[in-house]
Amino acid sequence: MTKNEAKPTLKIIPLGGLHEIGKNTCVFEYEDEIILLDAGIAFPTDEMHGINIVLPDMTYLRENRHKIKGMIVTHGHEDHIGGISYHLKQFEIPIIYGPRLAMALLGDKLEEAGMLKRTKLQTVQPREVVRLGKNFVVEFIRNTHSMADSFCVAINTPLGVVIHSGDFKVDHTPVDGEYFDLQRLAEYGEKGVLCLLSDSTNAEIPGTTPSEQSVAPNLDRIFAQAKGRLMITTFASSVHRVNIILNLAHKNKRKVAVVGRSMLNVIAHARQLGYIKCPDEVFVPLKASRSLPDDQILILTTGSQGEPLSAMTRISKGEHPQIKIREGDTVIFSANPIPGNTIAVVNTIDRLMMQGAHVVYGRDKGIHVSGHGSQEEHKLMLALTKPKFFMPVHGEHRMLVKHAQMAQAMGIPSENVVIIDNGDIVEVSAERIQIGGKVKAGIELVDQAGIVHEHIMLERQQLAADGVVTVAAAINNDGKLLAQPEVHFRGVVMTVERPLVHQLIVRNIERFAVERWKEFILSSNGKTKMDWERIQKELEGTLQRLVKSELQSSPSVVFLLQTETPAFSQSLPSPVPSGTTNNSIRPVAIAVSAKPVKAEPEITKTYRRKRSTSTVS
Repeated sequence: MTKNEAKPTLKIIPLGGLHEIGKNTCVFEYEDEIILLDAGIAFPTDEMHGINIVLPDMTYLRENRHKIKGMIVTHGHEDHIGGISYHLKQFEIPIIYGPRLAMALLGDKLEEAGMLKRTKLQTVQPREVVRLGKNFVVEFIRNTHSMADSFCVAINTPLGVVIHSGDFKVDHTPVDGEYFDLQRLAEYGEKGVLCLLSDSTNAEIPGTTPSEQSVAPNLDRIFAQAKGRLMITTFASSVHRVNIILNLAHKNKRKVAVVGRSMLNVIAHARQLGYIKCPDEVFVPLKASRSLPDDQILILTTGSQGEPLSAMTRISKGEHPQIKIREGDTVIFSANPIPGNTIAVVNTIDRLMMQGAHVVYGRDKGIHVSGHGSQEEHKLMLALTKPKFFMPVHGEHRMLVKHAQMAQAMGIPSENVVIIDNGDIVEVSAERIQIGGKVKAGIELVDQAGIVHEHIMLERQQLAADGVVTVAAAINNDGKLLAQPEVHFRGVVMTVERPLVHQLIVRNIERFAVERWKEFILSSNGKTKMDWERIQKELEGTLQRLVKSELQSSPSVVFLLQTETPAFSQSLPSPVPSGTTNNSIRPVAIAVSAKPVKAEPEITKTYRRKRSTSTVS
């Protein structure tokens, strides 16, 4: 190597999961090789109209798809595997390694999306070591979390070992008997860890997070006291919680009817893999449960976060086809609302109470514990691994800051700790850690039809805020109106009388044709023609400014221009004065209430801007 040649560095590029909860996705790159760690989703906020899920922007991986050697998955939560089926539509991933439960759930997703042939799924066991490319060797280390079969990973690179904690807490009495492999982390710490990336979710909370087993006595007491039907909702992926619920149902002689596709899928896979252990006779079909006494029924369902289409939300609204709330029902929310979901959850609880249900919820009831470690567990992770460099990940900004402060308090120099944003390129060498640039980062929004681009989302937000005005006009080559323009208002608050605005729009179109028509005549080889597309664009802009000025708001304006063709110009009817109608000419109108009028052949072409921030696609 010459003096001018820089030594290669390990690049760590998070594409999601920082300064937020969700869409955890991280890139590890060395020379010409890339491996991915997780690829999750986030859920839409209230202003993301029509959006089902939120993905990280994967432009960098699309551009560097030839470098991708594979992916490692830490566990099966949606914010870690939910995006994989979408990404495989854009680039191939040669192989994905991960725990058995996560791979089983992921396999279902890929099969449903038709992406199963785009990659190879390979399950791993605790302490199993796999090679990805020539530069990455990964060991999977058992940890404890709210989901069964969860791992930390040790990524061996040419520059040293990087440990990613995955989502974790230190549970000394795990439901499934799979203990956190703290010994293996300590062994890596003794050998030397170059960098630690660690879960920051509960970095603000002192002490330790209670064991998952701590909820069992409280749920048992509620089960025993309930006189009528029991309904309980929790995260479908909280396999340990579901296992506790099923065992308590069996103990209290209640049959369990499972409602919700995701809950059914997770239970089926977890039972097959041995993470849920209960006799077959515990389960009963929902239809068959109707013949049982109320005090022998437990309905286990999705909807703990107030999701609009979930079973519990539909039950609370009286919209579920098979389950109706009755006096004497006890409904348990064994989950805390994720930030952003609180209003939806409390509204669901209110509706259930109004129908006569006894609803058990809240942190003080001891029926939910977090799957993420608190401050003392974060300190333990730092103490065991003894990293040279530290990056807090998986959390909102204040959590990352608090975690970084803990690391410095435990002896890691401030210059060896970095708080970064999604898209930052962190360059790690044996001597230093630094931010060496940035790649394109952001979000990709997905609705039922596919990716929703940013300009479409902005239009949806504008439509929701101010509505839309549609104007349709037919004009001949001389700039004369061939019919009275049609104007329709949808979702627009009228601060002046509607006929007045209509009249102003028509007058502006007429004035435009008189004063500016000659600007749009194009001459070529002795022939002239009209620049109809430019006319449409200019008129739409003019009407946008007029509507904004008159209504003191900013509705979208869509202007549809219908024109004559030269072949029929001699047979066109005479211009129609403003305020009259001619049924032989039909201006194009997209409003639902427009009355259909039979069109004549003279009017054959409609112009509309292909793209505008003031139009609707």
